[in-house]
Amino acid sequence: MTRKIVATEYVTLDGFMDEPGEWSMPFWSDEAGQYKKEELFGFEAMLLGRRTYDGFSRAWPTMSDSEGFADKMNGMPKYVASRTPETATWNASILKGDVVEAVTELKNSDGGDLLLAGSGELLNLLAQHDLIDEYRLMVHPIVLGEGKKRLFTTAPRRQLELTGSVTFPTGVMVHTYRPVR
Repeated sequence: MTRKIVATEYVTLDGFMDEPGEWSMPFWSDEAGQYKKEELFGFEAMLLGRRTYDGFSRAWPTMSDSEGFADKMNGMPKYVASRTPETATWNASILKGDVVEAVTELKNSDGGDLLLAGSGELLNLLAQHDLIDEYRLMVHPIVLGEGKKRLFTTAPRRQLELTGSVTFPTGVMVHTYRPVR
């Protein structure tokens, strides 16, 4: 059985995903928190790019909460696509060699599904090779006008099928898509 790779992304109406901490917080709600908790608890491990890993690994080890979200985040295995560093902490392993081959091998191994969080370059690389099984786009009702990182920059043209949609009171909508293969 093949493990599923699910990409979960915070995105603006104009397609930016960079530094969501700078624009997403006014749209947070209890419902969004519950959604993210249920999402995280549905996965065995995470896939991360190096920059996302660096940010997460600095912040999460110091966090705790009564819901167990921080414990799950800190305890689950993480697989990091990076040429540097060569070693990792925070229950993480560096994917060695060709990233596409390493992720394909991971996807075909035994275990639970994998959550790709943030990590725009990794998302685009895996999308180029049709390795992402589902996209969960948490669209925020804000237009940045400019930014550093768009959601899809190098992914090839591909048709996606909407498989679900959830709206939160703050206007955030989560659209779930599956590639049409």
